[in-house]
Order: sequence, then C-alpha cells, then structure tokens
Amino acid sequence: MTLMAQTFDICIRGTGIVGRTLALLLARERLKVALVPAPVPPGSAAADVRAYALNTASRQLLESLRSWPDAEHATAVQQMQVRGDRDGAVVFDVAPQGVDALAWIVDVPALEARLAEAVRFQPQVEVVDAPVPAPLTVVCEGRSSSTRAEFGVHFQVTPYAQHAIATRVRCEHPHGQVARQWFLPNGILAFLPLEGPQGNSVAVVWSVLQEQVAPLMALPPEEFAQALQAASQQALGTLTLCADRATWPLQLAKADRWSGAGPAEGKSPRSWVLAGDAAHNVHPLAGQGLNLGLADVLALAEVLRTRDYWRSVADLRLLRRYERERKAALVAMGLATDGLQQLFARQEAPWQALRNWGMKGFEHSGPLKDFVARRAMGMR
Repeated sequence: MTLMAQTFDICIRGTGIVGRTLALLLARERLKVALVPAPVPPGSAAADVRAYALNTASRQLLESLRSWPDAEHATAVQQMQVRGDRDGAVVFDVAPQGVDALAWIVDVPALEARLAEAVRFQPQVEVVDAPVPAPLTVVCEGRSSSTRAEFGVHFQVTPYAQHAIATRVRCEHPHGQVARQWFLPNGILAFLPLEGPQGNSVAVVWSVLQEQVAPLMALPPEEFAQALQAASQQALGTLTLCADRATWPLQLAKADRWSGAGPAEGKSPRSWVLAGDAAHNVHPLAGQGLNLGLADVLALAEVLRTRDYWRSVADLRLLRRYERERKAALVAMGLATDGLQQLFARQEAPWQALRNWGMKGFEHSGPLKDFVARRAMGMR
C-alpha cells in the first residue's frame, strides 16, 4: 500500500464489506477515495467462519458492483423454519412471495475477496496505510471503532447476557436450501445452508448464555457436535464439526451522533459520518446486521450522488439527511430484534405459553406474515 501525493474527496476508515462497498459506489461518481484498513483485533488470525444472510436489496447492490460471489458461495434460501421452545413454529416459503429466494447465505471470506478484487481494479480508490486529509471521513470500522471516540461520539451499549458461538458443520442429510432457527430455553440456534442447493454443510450461529460459553468452547469437537445435534433436534442427522469455533458478546448499541464536523489532528475542521456496525449493532437473531450496514452505504451514496452541484460532499445538511433517514429505518429493526430477544429470554411458564401462542398466531396471519417477509427481503 503506497500513499501517493494527491488530493482525496473522501477518506473511508475500514476495509470490511461495508467500507469497500461504499468505496466502489463513490468511485462510480468520480469521487477520489482513500481506503484505510482498520486495526486488526487481537485473536483474529483464525479462519473466518462467518456467513451472512443477505436480502434482495443487498444482492442487487453487490451485483451492481460486480462483487456478488459465485453460486457455490451464495446459497439461496428457499424456506425458513423457525421453532419455539414448545410447539410454536413459523415457516416462510418462496412460493407465496413469488421470488427465487428469501435470502442468500453468503460466505464472508468469498464476498470479501470479490470486493477486494473490485477495489484493486478501481483507479478512483486507493488503499492507504493511514488516514489522509479529506473533506469527508466515513467511519466503517465496525463495533470496536476507535475513530468514533476521536470524534467525541458516545456509543450507547446495552449488553445482552449472551454470546454468539459461530462455526461450521457437515451434516448427515442435505440442508435442502432451508434456513433453520430454534428458540430454545438456553439460547437461540441458527443453521444457515452453505455450498449451494445440494450442499450438506451449514454455518452455525448459537447465541447462548454467557456462563455457557466457556464450557461449550472447551468441549472436544465431537462433543460440541453432539450438543448441536441435541439442540437442533437431529433435524439434519449426525453432525461433524468442520471449522474452528469463534465467539463474541452480543449487544444492542447505537451511536448518539452519526455525523458532524470537528478538527482532526490540529488541522482545519472536516466532516465525518458513521456507517455500519460503527453506528449501530442489533442482535443477530433476525440476520439483518449486514443488510442494515449495506442499506447505510446505499443511502449515503445516494445522498452524495444527488447533491446540488455546488454542495461539497462535506456539507453537514447532506450528512444529517442521511443520518435522519437511517436512524428512522433502524428504529423498527432494533425494537423487533430486542423485543424478541427479551421475550425468549424469559423462562417462566406464562411467558413460554405467550410466545408460542404468538408464533402460532403469526404463522396464520396471512397479509401480516407476507408484509414481514417482504420487509426482511428488502422489498417494499
């Protein structure tokens, strides 16, 4: 990474999926972008086992940038099965929606590789070693962003008494392009289909109580797979662990300000804005985290693209318009994920009966169920 002596319009801090996607979008508008890698967190040298559920809007965005992964690394979900801790169940299917997929389960390393390749061949984007002066700085460093504090932003965090454990398993039976989720007395388990229509591997996200993390992480691979088999009610038969396990704490969080202006390192005042996990975190139970981040990117790029010719990209009116739009969009998703997490965290019998009654009612709600499904797919 070589820093050339030139002027940049925008400096993006963070080279994850959100940062690279934004850089490519802005480059299409002939803006000169500097892209700065975020500091590497300790313990991140292990292979990345994450997979994201991306909706139609996210796919269209990435396809427009020629960065959508090959079919092997983007498995279409034909059905989603959600089961409660008693007899409550909800099933979403492609047929009533008239679509090819409810979502796509995308392998994170494959998507990051496609975006990195696109950035490499985009002359308007330069990857640099350190932040550079620019009229606008966009912070896409993720939930642990250090730049947020530099700009005096308060990041309000509400920790859940849960950690996520992620890994991958090979299953005795094919997944059948079905995403499965169980709301259990001791946590929330999700199986996300991988390796295409005929695949028999799934990405696992298991949200468990904090005190369960250490014992589960300490289990030998065979015993951990057996614990997953029991929790998943043998839905896919015998399971074999085929990747390392990763864990992280879960939280609901939101920055109090997503945009502003202030002096940077003694220089003249410059504008800044937050996007993605640097601005907000939600519980992963709805699989919407990256979709929200990519929606931030699309909204910010559109605000800058449609600005009056005489307005700078650093104009605070533009940035506050983006902030208002995205904060409003986040309210419903934050309330929904937090409400579901709180509801299923209660173990008393009346709460169990209420939530399972609610699941059965929602399953037969017709238009309401269709509306929720289309919103989750990023469709109006």
